Amino acid sequence: MAELESLETTAEHERILREIESTDTACIGPTLRSVYDGEEHGRFMEKLEARIRNHDREIEKMCNFHYQGFVDSITELLKVRGEAQKLKNQVTDTNRKLQNEGKELIIAMEELKQCRLQQRNISATVDKLTLCLPVLEMYSKLREQMKSKRHYPALKTLEHLEHTYLPQVSHYRFCKVMVDNIPKLREEIKEVSMSDLKDFLESIRKHSDKIGETAMKQAQQQRNLDNIVSQHPRISGGKKTKKEACAGSDLEVKNTSPMSEQDSGILDVEDEEEDEEVPGAQELVDFSPVYCCLHIYSVLGARETFENYYRKQRRKQARLVLQPPSNMHETLDGYRKYFNQIVGFFVVEDHILHTTQGLVNRAYIDELWEMALSKTIAALRTHSSYCSDPSLVLDLKNLIVLFADTLQGYGFPVNQLFDMLLEIQDQYSETLLKKWSGVFRNILDSDNYSPIPVSNEEIYKKIVGQFPFQDAELEKQPFPKKFPFSEFVPKVYNQIKEFIYACLKFSEDLHLSSTEVDDMIRKSTNLLLTRTLSNCLQNVIKRKNVGLTELVQIIINTTHLEKSCKFLEEFITNITNVLPETVHTTKLYGTTTFKDARHAAEEEIYTNLNQKIDQFLQLADYDWMALEPSSRASDYLVDLIGFLRSTFAVFTHLPGDVDAHSTMSGKVAQTACMSACKHLSTSLMQLLLEAEVRQLTLGALQQFNLDVEECEQFARSGPVPGFQGDTLQLAFIDLRQIMPGEAFGEGFAFRLAWGGCAWCVCPWSRSPSPV
Repeated sequence: MAELESLETTAEHERILREIESTDTACIGPTLRSVYDGEEHGRFMEKLEARIRNHDREIEKMCNFHYQGFVDSITELLKVRGEAQKLKNQVTDTNRKLQNEGKELIIAMEELKQCRLQQRNISATVDKLTLCLPVLEMYSKLREQMKSKRHYPALKTLEHLEHTYLPQVSHYRFCKVMVDNIPKLREEIKEVSMSDLKDFLESIRKHSDKIGETAMKQAQQQRNLDNIVSQHPRISGGKKTKKEACAGSDLEVKNTSPMSEQDSGILDVEDEEEDEEVPGAQELVDFSPVYCCLHIYSVLGARETFENYYRKQRRKQARLVLQPPSNMHETLDGYRKYFNQIVGFFVVEDHILHTTQGLVNRAYIDELWEMALSKTIAALRTHSSYCSDPSLVLDLKNLIVLFADTLQGYGFPVNQLFDMLLEIQDQYSETLLKKWSGVFRNILDSDNYSPIPVSNEEIYKKIVGQFPFQDAELEKQPFPKKFPFSEFVPKVYNQIKEFIYACLKFSEDLHLSSTEVDDMIRKSTNLLLTRTLSNCLQNVIKRKNVGLTELVQIIINTTHLEKSCKFLEEFITNITNVLPETVHTTKLYGTTTFKDARHAAEEEIYTNLNQKIDQFLQLADYDWMALEPSSRASDYLVDLIGFLRSTFAVFTHLPGDVDAHSTMSGKVAQTACMSACKHLSTSLMQLLLEAEVRQLTLGALQQFNLDVEECEQFARSGPVPGFQGDTLQLAFIDLRQIMPGEAFGEGFAFRLAWGGCAWCVCPWSRSPSPV
């Protein structure tokens, strides 16, 4: 077994030795390691030493075989050494000379080397700077744009810098700093643009009234110029309205862009001096903050956020604009400022709608307008109800019409505003009625209730021109002469016409048909006649200090005013061009008004006459125990009859009653006279029936009979013409029946109803001649 292991070890050592002899020395390490890994390295060393000795013997044999050649080579080499030394000396000398001669060249070459190195460095530097300078320039430009608040160009510059320039020099350290700053710069641009937008919104809120005022001025100018053109049509020599040139009916803000300018919508009239142009909304407002902020947020992918913020803020501003001031109703300027703010708000929104794509849409605008319309109408209804001045109401109506026309030019529906104006028309009529009530009261209070005296033709024509009056007999009379009516007739008539004109003014620009205008005027005029004027006349008639003369004159005046109603009908027809025969045309009820006033005056005349009679009768002082009568009627009764004669003399000026059912002239005078006589008869009868009258003497009765005869004489004298036969005397028939005949003689007896008993000549009377 040990022998077998020895043989294996010997064979392994032989293999290793062959590998050492045949292997490159660089790879001999692993072979030697295998020797040291084994345990027989000592025996290997012995084998190695034996192999070295074998090779040394072979080398020695070979050297011995070639020794003579070696000696010859050494000899030759020694010969060459001498020549080599000479050559070495020559080379050394040549080298020294060459070194001496090449020092300057070496210096020049070194300098050239340095120059080439510098040139290469400069070229490389220039190349790098060529790449870096545009980046730095763009960054500097970006900073400058941000400093000058040109945010949208700054954002464009930032995009170019990030996507075009920085990638080319991304390995430089300063580029990394720029890349890190880009998000911060974007956020800064975003914040600053939003700050500018907030400033814009605040500014636009403050200047909405100015924008609205400008828009309404333009609408007013356009309407006036349209009226001029419609009244004076002509062919213009190539000139047209600026609105036609821009194909727009608003402030020329539609279809515009932030960089474009539009005309202001003023009509150029040929051969006429041009009006001063009113700037458009885009000239009053710088919309660039909105456009820039919109573009910035769009580029940054936050457009929806921006749209929501803008709409939310504008809704808040709309609510503020639509909140009317508490004292708006006090002056027209309050309404004007309120309308200006609303118009300004919607002019801006309309401009934004047509100059941006999607920031606001039609649905959003319509929603705001519906809210504005409802709140505006509610505010106007509330505040206009406080207006008591018809001039202010009329000015408010004109302002509302201008407000509606202005917004209608921008495409907003305004029919509800015109419907509301019809409601205000009713209020306007009420304020007119109140105003004219005061006018009529002043006219009636200041009237002298005497026929108007006329001293010359000029005054006559002036009055006839004011009031439609024709009387051929009066025209034939010489001057001076008198009209039958007093001054309040032409004044009232003219004031009715003024009222009609005032009603007509409100109907202008309301887009009403002629029939609707005519109906509105006639209804208002009917209210004026049947309510306002009627109340004023009734108040005058019922006044305590009104006299019979004034009442008679009122009857005369109302008669002439009643006749003038047909002229008022014609007047309304002329200004509305609606014939009275048109279906559903409202008729004037003036006839009823003046008839009622006249009837009230008549009743007041009857009442006043009776009161006057009662006043005279209070002066009656009969001595029922008188022995002898006086030679004439009682003084109080004579005065009463005189008063009645003079009073009924005035009644002779009364015209005939215009009632279609009665043509009798002087009917009022006849009725008054009959009423006075009946009342006088009844009152005299009451004197006899008083409880204090217990006894009568024949003298007292004769005196009373004289008074009755005086009354009968008054009735027979015909104080008022028109009575047939003894009609008026029948008023005293009851008195005559209890009075004696031609003489108080024998056998005279009479019965007088008194307290349910009858009495005659009383033998118990203490008077000398008892009755």
